[in-house]
Amino acid sequence: MHIDHAAPEPPRRRAGITAVASCLPGLEMTSRQMQERIAAASGLSLPTRMLERVTGIASRRVAAEGEYASTLAVGAARTALDRAGLAPHDLDLLVFASATRDVVEPATAHIVQAELGSRAHALDVTNACNSFVNGIDAARAMILAGRARRALVVTGETPSRAVRHTPAGLGQFRDGFAGYTFGDAGAAVVLEAVDRGGIVDVDTETHSEHWSVGGIFGGGSRHPRGDEHTYFHGDGSELREVFEKVGTSVLDRMRQRTGLSWDDFRHILVHQVTMPYLERFVELTGVPRDRLVVTVPGLGNMASATLGVQLDRVHGGLRTGDRVLFVGLGGGVSIMTMVWEKA
Repeated sequence: MHIDHAAPEPPRRRAGITAVASCLPGLEMTSRQMQERIAAASGLSLPTRMLERVTGIASRRVAAEGEYASTLAVGAARTALDRAGLAPHDLDLLVFASATRDVVEPATAHIVQAELGSRAHALDVTNACNSFVNGIDAARAMILAGRARRALVVTGETPSRAVRHTPAGLGQFRDGFAGYTFGDAGAAVVLEAVDRGGIVDVDTETHSEHWSVGGIFGGGSRHPRGDEHTYFHGDGSELREVFEKVGTSVLDRMRQRTGLSWDDFRHILVHQVTMPYLERFVELTGVPRDRLVVTVPGLGNMASATLGVQLDRVHGGLRTGDRVLFVGLGGGVSIMTMVWEKA
């Protein structure tokens, strides 16, 4: 009797994060200092400690003169490579994934690569505050497709450069208020093929009809010149309404698809804009507070670097099999989840 034996399935290829690092500028600005600066420049009479009370942000880091998005990205990249035991020439993919860039052209990835000395395929990925998670997902896809073996994904965020510190009046102050939450930072991760764990689930949802709610609208073909367009404009309350309306559905899908509960995650990393916003997120989702890595009071809204800085703070304490959930919220509007298990 002849019995056909099916060929064994090849092991499933996985990509995982094997090293993490972050880079913070040395210069600190408190909310009190920022408010005093705004009041002095504009003549506005602002309530005592208003910025800190409204946002829950006591201070943030700001890039000094001569520090750029690429500077923070390179700082994080060098540490990440060192922790991975890799040299720049070991990379075959470098992704600069940030809402900030050094110049409109060329891709800031080339500036980072020139500093590092790598010869990897280099490109930029940008999608507001979800840029870094999108960059990780893009690098993961290239590893799974066999297009890359080792990837370095970096972000350098300097949104403080888009803050209007001299509003002409109350209207401009309100229009740019979301910018007063910003802090600067860089982060980096190394991605490689792994035998177990790795990035096991990714989901996204976009509501692009809200693209004009907030952003920096200068530097493109719509507004190629003019300082007015280089400041951040945004309606923070409208953005919050969109996230509250649709954000929980992405998390519900992730839990249904993976079968994971909140207790299955060692840490839950959430993009943080203000403390009230974070508290509302906890209220709506039921995410346990002890799973969060809270960074916004001391570092502000670091745009796409937020989740990278949070991951760097806890990465050293993770054990094999620990799961981390990334929850990204970005203007545009996009929402993203990523489940990663440490190999």
